[in-house]
Amino acid sequence: MTAPVPLASLRAFEAAGRTGSFRGAAEELALSPSAVSHAIRKLEDALGVHLFERGARRVALTVEGERLLLAVGDAFERMRGGLEAVATRGPQLLRLHCAPSFAAQWLTPRLSRFLAAEPAIEVRLAAGIDYARFSNDDFDADVVYGPPRADGIVAIPLGEETVTPLCSPARAAAIRTPADLTRQPLIRSDAKQVGWDAWCARNGASTPSHYAMRFDRSFLAIAAAADGLGVALESTRLAEREISAGRLVAPLAGEGRDIVYVGHRFVYPRSRPRRVVRAFAAWLSRELGLPTPAAEDAGGIA
Repeated sequence: MTAPVPLASLRAFEAAGRTGSFRGAAEELALSPSAVSHAIRKLEDALGVHLFERGARRVALTVEGERLLLAVGDAFERMRGGLEAVATRGPQLLRLHCAPSFAAQWLTPRLSRFLAAEPAIEVRLAAGIDYARFSNDDFDADVVYGPPRADGIVAIPLGEETVTPLCSPARAAAIRTPADLTRQPLIRSDAKQVGWDAWCARNGASTPSHYAMRFDRSFLAIAAAADGLGVALESTRLAEREISAGRLVAPLAGEGRDIVYVGHRFVYPRSRPRRVVRAFAAWLSRELGLPTPAAEDAGGIA
């Protein structure tokens, strides 16, 4: 009879085997790589076999390790499925983190539609510029601005956004060419990936030497521009409510060369694609007119 094996050692083995890395397993389990290595060593001692071939910079499963991973991986997947099946009998909680401007300008005004489509799901939304850390299990998913920075995640691009100068209709009357912007108070968003320097270079205009106002959030720059305080360079997706209401216009539409890029992505741990996460990912895609993502889209895994 095999000696009793600690569940923690099996968890460490399964995570390391699935991610192909002791460090990846450590990040997922909120442990140190040495703790993961120690737990796997205890498992090997208990079983009397080597489960990994250890190199200077990588590890690889042995034949025995591959055989055990098939069984253990299936067992953990069945356990996760059972826990989720039980959880779906009551209210389901989606713990969502989101980039602040996307949350304020695009997501929050639409959440009622998601809640109507999924009445059994409760959304707990937190906004911040720091990316969610899935290792501490505080969040199920994140809408990030910019490239994802974590390993072991699924990253779904949320489509292209158009960045263009935006201002109030009254101010737009004096803007006919990119050169006219030099006589306008310009608003800068410090945290944007696409700034005035890039837009001016693309349009053959002089790079601004100073700005009337600077903000660390796009939603503040959009609000200032809508109040007539200057011209902001912002995403038409984030500003679509103000544009639809006529409070903001693109004065150089058809004249300037806008910048189009992928600004936001929906990310979640590859190891924990809960039903609520899959439901939210599908809803996001429908709202944005994008194809519904597969449960595990290999092209979107980081």
